[in-house]
Amino acid sequence: MAQDVARADFSVAQKVIHWLMAIMIMADLVIAQKFGDVMADADRFESRSDHATMGTIVAVLFVIRLYLRWKNGAPALPAEMADWQKLLAHVAHWALYILIGWLIVSGILSAMNANSIVAPFGLFAFGDGIGNLESFGFFRWFHDFATKAIIALIALHIVAALYHVIIVRDGVTGRMLKFWKSEKAA
Repeated sequence: MAQDVARADFSVAQKVIHWLMAIMIMADLVIAQKFGDVMADADRFESRSDHATMGTIVAVLFVIRLYLRWKNGAPALPAEMADWQKLLAHVAHWALYILIGWLIVSGILSAMNANSIVAPFGLFAFGDGIGNLESFGFFRWFHDFATKAIIALIALHIVAALYHVIIVRDGVTGRMLKFWKSEKAA
């Protein structure tokens, strides 16, 4: 996999996918919050399908994102950045990738074991709608855990981005903010 290459920033496609995923994941987190509310079964089943639709879109974007990361790599972090910060940046980004993958897989396995048909886009179904309560609970626990962990990592990601914009002013965050263009290496 290509890593820290002589590039000034990410490709336009990488930036667009980053922001589309950010929007979709945040929207999906909002949709998922409805599950905790009191609602009729029909509404809960519809909400599960809405959540699965958003998750399916995120899954497709995620595969594209991994391909683009493999193909294009990522720009090197500033040489003056402390080694511990570089390590933390790499660990946090790979943890995000792992958690997104974990959310996708555990979401699919939860849906396959749900007591209702979960139909992304209303086009296909995960499972038969009969479900297996024990398996559903098992995969749902992993899905909930990954959701909480990714919320924490997203918060850390935002704090780090603000740190680079407001305190350090090193241009690291700017590489992802100008998603309509890509700077070439000097």
